[in-house]
Amino acid sequence: MSRRLLWVSLPDQRPRRELWWLSQMPETHVTALAATRPGGDVEWHPSRYVRPIRRFVEAGALAWIRGLSAMTPNFDWVASLELCSLVTGQAATYARRHGLRQAVITWENLTRQPLYYLPPYRQAFQRALDADLFICLVEAARQHLLEHGVDDERISVVVPGVDTSTFRPAESPVTAPVAVFTSPLAANKGIDTVLQAFALVRRSVPEAKLLVMGAGPMETLVRRAAADPYSGVELVPPGDPADVADTLRRGSVFVTAPRATWKWSEQYGLAYLEAMATGLPIVTTVCGTNAEAVRPPNVRTANNPEALGTALTRFLVDDALRRKVGADNRIRAVAEHDLATSCAAMGAAFARREP
Repeated sequence: MSRRLLWVSLPDQRPRRELWWLSQMPETHVTALAATRPGGDVEWHPSRYVRPIRRFVEAGALAWIRGLSAMTPNFDWVASLELCSLVTGQAATYARRHGLRQAVITWENLTRQPLYYLPPYRQAFQRALDADLFICLVEAARQHLLEHGVDDERISVVVPGVDTSTFRPAESPVTAPVAVFTSPLAANKGIDTVLQAFALVRRSVPEAKLLVMGAGPMETLVRRAAADPYSGVELVPPGDPADVADTLRRGSVFVTAPRATWKWSEQYGLAYLEAMATGLPIVTTVCGTNAEAVRPPNVRTANNPEALGTALTRFLVDDALRRKVGADNRIRAVAEHDLATSCAAMGAAFARREP
């Protein structure tokens, strides 16, 4: 069998994520409506969007896609990301009009997601609840759907995968105390808290370094810290997955500090998987459902610089502990988050809902 799937992208769809995983499913031909050319073996139809506000909203993009209604409906499935994104509402209408199956991929872990109560997100959410398949990338998303009345037979939980050949440990473990942050430089990822915590770390571990890789609205804050020769902070330019992996291999501990907003809380965190596959221990803050990814003896702390700094210092001064936890993380990443296995599981989830 060859499955034909149409993916309707959000306007700012991040690369090598949901669409990439779908394109890796066995015996599946993927066509994508998207603003930019996606990676992978995907037939691309360039698309434009109507965007009243030009910014991404974590729980759904306030944007309508152009050109969907004109697509010849020679597909088995129409798929999109998140329950209340407006493109999901459009995908639902398109699927019903042409008698196609609809799939929704979701990370949502907020049962009382505020956007569900605001038009036009509310209408998109209500249409999405009739989808034929929901692929939940966290267990919390399954619980979220059940609480909204979705029957369990339409739900499949598929944990995200990571390319463990790209994200692999360094040939020789880093013995120096080097923390690494590889996430957007935005308030919800807590780079400001990380910088404050690291300043506290340097008081007891003056040789410690912090590599910060990313871009975003708080980049000026990082540049200011990196400009201080006594800070131990280095700003690394953003790059592709291979560049991220190389940066992670320069470190000995991964650190981040997510904090919830009114419409978002940390769901899983692909950066955690990349760090785990690279063989690094993780120090982060308690946020949302990131306990699904970050398990002891990795550390989740209270969201303040003092608690984060204390946990980070513990790893930075104990090379044996770092190596043990990092090695265990690598084993778990390979066993539970192999990319090919995860993509095959996605394909199996579709197959269970097909004749």
